Amino acid sequence: MRGRSKVAQEGTTLIEVLVALLILTVGLLGAAAFQLNALKYTDSSRMTSQASFIAYDMMDRIRANSGADYTGTPPTAPNLSVARDQDLYDFTTNIVDSLGATATGSVKLDKRDYTITITWDDSRAANVADTRRSFVLVSRASIDPVATP
Repeated sequence: MRGRSKVAQEGTTLIEVLVALLILTVGLLGAAAFQLNALKYTDSSRMTSQASFIAYDMMDRIRANSGADYTGTPPTAPNLSVARDQDLYDFTTNIVDSLGATATGSVKLDKRDYTITITWDDSRAANVADTRRSFVLVSRASIDPVATP
């Protein structure tokens, strides 16, 4: 076996350490970027789920109080004596509380089908200035009458 001199080996350990630190740094930066994106998309998914819960809650309220007209303008203050007004107030309050101050909701009736639309700003997940997302629920509040032959 040949003996190696100590002079030829000096400095290679420092270079190896620097290369290892560089690889570790790049890996950690990649993991941090991955985690940041995961947080953004989780928030976007949470908002969609909240919009779904709010829309289905409103549809249940419409079914429970089927004689009332829910297509009007929501009141700006709670009114416990009128179920329709309280339902619409809760609907708009839940939207703003869960999805932000710029979020909006509407209830429309077309023949016997109700369309509940909730729109909110999801620019955080999309990395653009104004990205509006919507959740739309279309459902019938009552069953079709049975036709007699």
